[in-house]
Amino acid sequence: MGELSVTSKEGRSEATPSPIVDEAAPAANAKQSTGRRDGGPAGQRFPLAALRALRSPRRPHIWFEILLVAASYWVYSLVRNAVPEQRTEALRNADRIWSAEKYLGIAVEQTVNHAVNSVTWLIVSMNYYYATLHFVATVCVLVWLFRRHPGRYAAARLALFATTGVALLGYYLYPLAPPRLMNGGHFIDTVLVHHTWGSMASGNFKNMSNQYAAMPSIHIGWSLWCGLTVFALTSAPWARVLALLYPTITLVVIVSTANHFWLDALGGMACLAFGYAVSYAWYGSLPHHLPRRVAPPRGRARLAGLSAGAPVGTRRPAAGAAAGRR
Repeated sequence: MGELSVTSKEGRSEATPSPIVDEAAPAANAKQSTGRRDGGPAGQRFPLAALRALRSPRRPHIWFEILLVAASYWVYSLVRNAVPEQRTEALRNADRIWSAEKYLGIAVEQTVNHAVNSVTWLIVSMNYYYATLHFVATVCVLVWLFRRHPGRYAAARLALFATTGVALLGYYLYPLAPPRLMNGGHFIDTVLVHHTWGSMASGNFKNMSNQYAAMPSIHIGWSLWCGLTVFALTSAPWARVLALLYPTITLVVIVSTANHFWLDALGGMACLAFGYAVSYAWYGSLPHHLPRRVAPPRGRARLAGLSAGAPVGTRRPAAGAAAGRR
């Protein structure tokens, strides 16, 4: 059935393939070829599509971001304080840092500490600045990004989180005592002297925080992230000036209060560079080069069009169908 008999010159009957089979074969081959061009079975394409979706800028969700930031800061504080306080090693490392700075000719932290401590209102203000502003300013910049630059928010947040994560690794691998805790360093613990409230570094709260986690300086990492983010995404001159002043003032504060060496600040900058590298590797671009806003999900866009009175789901008729109706 479906074959034709053809008589050859020798008189034998030969069967030739049915034309129906010949027509079906190219179709099957084309289907297989199309499957190969599409990247294989759907099960193989799904992970790639999901990965591309994760690496594309998306509109952030307010409650998810609030929970994420709060949980991340809690984990940061928990891990930072869970690092064992290796006092002997931390003091030894502080002596090495101090000796290295003397060799480089930049060991002026003690002079700055004593000079600023002589001006009571200034050093008390710096104590409160050190205790609070690194957290408040960072949250404010995150909120500003969320509202004004939602397309860049996730990439900037990833840079901040990666910076914090590698800083935690530094606390574990390189315990370091701050200058105010050095043996024979003659630094002034300004929180103790002026009875400043709120600092987790010394005073009444010193037992709630790891005292030997000075390298790298997360104050510098976070303040520089804030400054670079605002500087890159705003055009107002006054905002750009403030963006540059913030990490600069923070550097002066961490040295004046004897909480960090200059080299701790350099460690914070290196952590931030790592954070931006992680963000670039994931999103393929630095945050300020990404689009400012992202399109809403398809379902939400259709709903918005329906509420605006635009017909949803209508399509232009095909040319053949239109000709048939005429």
